Amino acid sequence: MKLIHQINLAFGILLVLVFGVIAFIIHNVLLDHFMGKQQEELQTLSTTLSRTIIQQDTRATPSASFKVRYLPAESDIEAIILDGQSRVVSSTLSPQTSAIEVGVSSVAAAMPMDAEMRKIVEGKDKRFLTSTAVTRAGDQLTLVSPVSKVREIEMKLFSQLLIVLCIGFIVVFLLGLFMTKRIIHPLMRLREELKKVRSRKYADVELVKASGEIGAVAETVYDLAQELDHYHRVQKQFFQNASHELKSPLMSISGYAEGIRDGVFEGESMRRGLEIIMSEGNRVKKLVTEMTLLAKLDSEEDIFQFEDVAVKDMLLETEERVNPMLLKNNLQLHIHYHMDDPESLQIRADQDKLLQALLNVVTNSIRHAQEQIHIHVQQKGNHVLISVQDDGEGIPEQLLPTLFHRFVKGKGGESGLGLAIARAIVERCGGEITAKNRDTGGAMLDFDFPTCRA
Repeated sequence: MKLIHQINLAFGILLVLVFGVIAFIIHNVLLDHFMGKQQEELQTLSTTLSRTIIQQDTRATPSASFKVRYLPAESDIEAIILDGQSRVVSSTLSPQTSAIEVGVSSVAAAMPMDAEMRKIVEGKDKRFLTSTAVTRAGDQLTLVSPVSKVREIEMKLFSQLLIVLCIGFIVVFLLGLFMTKRIIHPLMRLREELKKVRSRKYADVELVKASGEIGAVAETVYDLAQELDHYHRVQKQFFQNASHELKSPLMSISGYAEGIRDGVFEGESMRRGLEIIMSEGNRVKKLVTEMTLLAKLDSEEDIFQFEDVAVKDMLLETEERVNPMLLKNNLQLHIHYHMDDPESLQIRADQDKLLQALLNVVTNSIRHAQEQIHIHVQQKGNHVLISVQDDGEGIPEQLLPTLFHRFVKGKGGESGLGLAIARAIVERCGGEITAKNRDTGGAMLDFDFPTCRA
């Protein structure tokens, strides 16, 4: 059975139980109310009549005359008068038939009560409500009202309330069906969208419109599908680019190796071919190493060893590592600390990985700088900002959006993985890296890290 049918069935059963209990309670409350009201009326009437009967000679008056004179017109109330010896003096109720009998008793015809009438007078007969009072003459006046009349009135009112309850049940049930459909329908659509995710049709996943927690889950599923689609496309592009990058050096290596084997290259040509083979081999090795590192950064969780890293010491080591390249390209590197105590500035990161990210960025700046490279360090609130700036030609505008993507190479680039690796490292360390062009010319790459908590 489908979930929507299960919910509707359970909701219907719950409504039946709830409305059934409500109807039962209302029925008993109404019955108790009418019985109580009737009992109060009997009590009041019996008290009133007990004070009035002394003015009339009931012992010489037929019962029919008593009923006409003393009981309310068109009432269902009957009267029984007993003398001091509990004998029936006057009665409008036949004990044998429980029906009205006109003019059957008088004082001369006083007779003892039978068992059924005694049961009625003592209030033990559940078919009647009774109220007893003593007249001024010492007789006992008992008024009797049949319970069936009270039940009849109660059932008329209860039947009307029952119609209202049935209408309420139908309205609530229909409203429940509408709300259930509104809740379940997005879930059913969400299930269909998840089937697309299972089939790896990420681009076909649509956003399911819903409210509340279901809407939040639907948005999460949609965002996840978009991320998976992006990751899937990046992976395909990565393998395509990787195969292209590897094909060129391998073709060179294969061509020169075959030429040397076949004797096409001899002497100086053979030596130059061997150098090319070694150069291209190193290029392939470096490319494979960077690809392996990038794959590890994306997939392995325990590759990072976090510790408190002193920013100043890390920048000094970076400067020492790139110093040979600076001398070779006749460039100068300047580090500026915009704070009073740079030695105390620390961030939480993997020092070796973060050093490699800085080296990738600074090396990239060395390739494009003309004379100088500046590194600015400042602290803003609980964040450390490191900005690497050069005075080169800047980053082409069409390259800025994809600068940190894999195999995106600018002018003079090597594998196109250096900045992608830098971004992966920085983000795994809890930071952020961005790139833009300076207003005065040149490129500027910014690192943003949270400081260590005290």
